[in-house]
Amino acid sequence: MRALLTGGAGFVGSHLADSLLDRGISIDVLDDLSTGSIENIQHLKGRAGFRYVIDTVMNERLTAELIDQADVVFHLAAAVGVKLIVEAPVRTIETNVHGTEVVLKQASKKRKLVVIFSTSEVYGKSASVPFREDADLVLGATSMHRWAYACSKAIDEFLALAYWKERKQPVIVVRLFNTVGSRQTGRYGMVVPNFVQQALTGAPLTVYGDGRQSRCFGYVGDVVNALIRLVHEPRAVGQVFNIGNPEEISMLDLAKRVKALTASTSEIVLVPYDQAYEAGFEDMPRRVPDIGKIRALVGFEPTVKLDEILLRVIADMRSSILAQRV
Repeated sequence: MRALLTGGAGFVGSHLADSLLDRGISIDVLDDLSTGSIENIQHLKGRAGFRYVIDTVMNERLTAELIDQADVVFHLAAAVGVKLIVEAPVRTIETNVHGTEVVLKQASKKRKLVVIFSTSEVYGKSASVPFREDADLVLGATSMHRWAYACSKAIDEFLALAYWKERKQPVIVVRLFNTVGSRQTGRYGMVVPNFVQQALTGAPLTVYGDGRQSRCFGYVGDVVNALIRLVHEPRAVGQVFNIGNPEEISMLDLAKRVKALTASTSEIVLVPYDQAYEAGFEDMPRRVPDIGKIRALVGFEPTVKLDEILLRVIADMRSSILAQRV
């Protein structure tokens, strides 16, 4: 069996690559390194069954060739992170929508299974918590670039499900909630690595808004296991699934938890959204997954609790900081 991972040099993609290779599945990684990093897959070089290509999914001829060789496609390539989304809305929309269009078009020629990576962002400002896959999506005004990412990923979902309905192209749509683990960077606004790095270096822990907004954090290893279970379950085809951990925490409490676990003397500072991002920025007050659907189908259950997730990230980042100082 061979899998193609578009965006496979990213945080989630590189962990998925590890797991697939460990299971004896050959992989091709296609990544333009715009947000991914060659360091994430450096350790895989030389392993049997591993190949990688530094190029974009927009290179349709190359993408078609790689899809033709694959049995399953994990389409992770996308613009990611709130900071990048706000600063580069054109790139966000074009990358997410056109990239998915290319993958589905080429996969449909031989009906190769495609896993479309979507996001909890598509639920937008919905107050119907926990979020269910069949719930309404509530997005903000088009003048707010904050919602460009959510809208582009919702279009990806519509397109994927349309390919399944009209052309019987097998697809599985997964909505990832906040996913955390080693190799994740805070460069694009990811909150846990940012908090941990700030705490370990003595910088202020910057909490945006009033800190009451809450999120749920899943361990990347749990997420990867859920993905692999889904692709081996025929009944998952044509369906949408939340993947995450329902354990909820406010951003202010998260900052306090990171400070305590690192024994940091850093202060916690509240930063208004318009200073962090842009005037009129809107955030989601809560983001909690209902995982009943994926639990019922493949028995998915998160195994790593928040404190253990944070301790693993802290240990990994401590090692990285020490290595940089040597």
